[in-house]
Amino acid sequence: VQLQASGGGLVQAGGSLSLSCAASGRTVSTSDMGWYRQAPGKQRELVAIMKSGGDTNYAESVKGRFTISRDNAKNIVYMQMNGLKPEDTAIYYCNIQFEVVEGEGWNSRPRKYNYWGQGTLVTVSS
Repeated sequence: VQLQASGGGLVQAGGSLSLSCAASGRTVSTSDMGWYRQAPGKQRELVAIMKSGGDTNYAESVKGRFTISRDNAKNIVYMQMNGLKPEDTAIYYCNIQFEVVEGEGWNSRPRKYNYWGQGTLVTVSS
């Protein structure tokens, strides 16, 4: 499974950016897809997630400004970021999580998988 994130850049406060995460080796529609970010000196945090069933959740700090979506045909997950603030400056990472039942019969059991993309830098100037 590989994730290729893109779309980061430099933008002024109040501006917009759209991030893309192209997945290979696994379909986004059958996986939980998330965007995380890590600012300098801070821990990585969840920004937005789209469950395989389509439900979405957002960090309080981005609610109403960011929107996560997916294109099943292209196997890409997007995050539209509007009203950007300097505190949104971070490296943004795409994440995929899914579960696969491995083994046969009574010996089968679910195994969780978790992969990260390489990150894309978003810089918001004041």
